Amino acid sequence: MRLKDLCDRAGILCPASEGEREIRAIVTDSRRVTNECMYICIKGFHFDGHRFAEEAAKKGAVCILAQTGESVPALSGAVRLYTEDTRRATARLFDVWYGFPSRQLKIVGVTGTNGKTTVTHMLRHILESNLCRCGLIGTVGCDSVGRHLEGSTNPLANMTTPDPEDLYRMLAEMVQDGVEYVLMEVTSHALALGKLDPICFEAAIFTNLTPEHLDFHGTMDAYADAKAELFEKSRLGVVNLDSPYAERMLRKSTGRTVTCSSEGKDATYCADSIEVSGNCGVFYRLSSKNSNLKIQCPVPGSFTVTNSMQAAVCALELGFGAGQIKDALSSLSGVKGRMERVRLGLGANFTVLIDYAHTPDALENLLRTAHDMREKGQRLVVLFGCGGDRDRGKRPVMGSLASRYADFVIVTSDNSRGEDPEEIIKEILSGMDPSRPHTVICDRRAAIRHAILEAEEGDLILLAGKGHEEYEITGEGKKPFFEKQIVADAFYERVRHGNKNDSTEGEG
Repeated sequence: MRLKDLCDRAGILCPASEGEREIRAIVTDSRRVTNECMYICIKGFHFDGHRFAEEAAKKGAVCILAQTGESVPALSGAVRLYTEDTRRATARLFDVWYGFPSRQLKIVGVTGTNGKTTVTHMLRHILESNLCRCGLIGTVGCDSVGRHLEGSTNPLANMTTPDPEDLYRMLAEMVQDGVEYVLMEVTSHALALGKLDPICFEAAIFTNLTPEHLDFHGTMDAYADAKAELFEKSRLGVVNLDSPYAERMLRKSTGRTVTCSSEGKDATYCADSIEVSGNCGVFYRLSSKNSNLKIQCPVPGSFTVTNSMQAAVCALELGFGAGQIKDALSSLSGVKGRMERVRLGLGANFTVLIDYAHTPDALENLLRTAHDMREKGQRLVVLFGCGGDRDRGKRPVMGSLASRYADFVIVTSDNSRGEDPEEIIKEILSGMDPSRPHTVICDRRAAIRHAILEAEEGDLILLAGKGHEEYEITGEGKKPFFEKQIVADAFYERVRHGNKNDSTEGEG
């Protein structure tokens, strides 16, 4: 593509004298520079891409795009261009590069601290039940009409909303596959960093907002403002009125908005006559001025009411029929890594559930749901840790919640990254009631083995934090970590040795 064409379409000034250069690739990593490419200098959290501009030119880059105000020396063979924000420009450039795929799709964005994955999966199930071809972009993975899409080339990347280089390629693949609707989990990072600048969303859903990512945003107000950006670029907004941050989303909305509530607020749509029935799921009436719809959803937990209500409301407002929505929700199966039961086979006299809960709000919801599910006398055991290089304030809070709700707590590691996992655990323990039964096993694999080998008859064991993840990130890097397989291996060991084994792990 001609440099002038690329820049004009992305809103970047390019001198006519330089515009005939042919651009054969766009890169943001100097290690991936190729001949006749555009290299975009991005100021990252750890590295400043402007430092590598000369290196990129020597390796064959014919255009260096830098941020206004940054000093980039004259480069032999490469033209220097400037833009106000290279991060936001990157999104526009890749959208152009892949043929503006975002303009050819109906994209529904779901944002909030918790519930994004569940809501996107519920909404996809509703739309697919109505014979729509759907794509999905989110925490569990990305797919196009059921076909898995390859993610980032960065082995340490763990982004719910992919970087522009991957995101717009995926959207282009979806266009080729004939996708009509894309259900996308939208993070505050993606909004704050401009990854989604070119996209006009067909609809946006706000789930909730609780303390998270404060290491990045600094304050809850900044976190909420980032989330609210989604509603400035959406034709329809579906806002959970039960959140204290709902008003902020509504103020930023530029399109049509509707509200929903399961707590009796004066909303456009209300969930009432609610029954939460343990393993049987939830039952409620979804009412508005124009309709009353009885909903049954087999996914357990009180949070299912809010999640399914938001998916149903969005589908109704997009024009799908009430009867089709009701039927779709009643046939919904679980979401990977969300209250997912591990199948242990014959001889199992206890239950193991895996869940992604890694925030205080999510952990509390998980534990409350488990209380609703368990039978009289059944012991509730929770195993969890907290991520390293992330918001430290939530650690004692999650420790307090675990000791309050669980009968037995196993504190362990969970993606410690660059921090010492034992120091993270100390911060978790600072919030726990030391009189409540618990143990500390720093190695997560050993902790899971301990939970399975020491399980008592009837135990309900919750492995919180990993969910769908199949890796563990430590100071040594990212390594495979298959929680379900670790459970299965420990259960085999338990059966082989005749139920409970002796364990030498120390009590905390």
